[in-house]
Amino acid sequence: MSSGPVTVSAVFQVSLVVPDAASAPVEATLSYRVDDPYAVRIAFRTRQAAEAVEWTFARQLLTDGVTAPAGAGDVRTWPSHSHGEPVVCLSLTSPSGTALFELPVTGLVEFLTRTYAQVPTGGESQHVDLDRELAELLGPG
Repeated sequence: MSSGPVTVSAVFQVSLVVPDAASAPVEATLSYRVDDPYAVRIAFRTRQAAEAVEWTFARQLLTDGVTAPAGAGDVRTWPSHSHGEPVVCLSLTSPSGTALFELPVTGLVEFLTRTYAQVPTGGESQHVDLDRELAELLGPG
């Protein structure tokens, strides 16, 4: 009996970079589902927020950002250092503004390694249900 799609997740303490102020700690949950093999979701939760803010973007974007700048548009990643430790910077832009987060490289690489153990690079298409995806895009009727 199947218990649903395989999910890989990890909870991180990340830093929200605040201009002209100290960085603010934010809890971030990264998740990856085998039945949506190209995407990674990240949910940010602060102590003050009632609900988490969630973003979805390409897993490859996080992978590439570990070693080089990646992305265009609303989501960008690049390697950097913060307080002497390696981080991956994650810039998110929406109509309400831009946020810059620093994710710890070690935890991020461990998370990504676990996702690639589930679905290796190049194997994503074997996990996509095209009929279901088309039905969702086209809607009822």
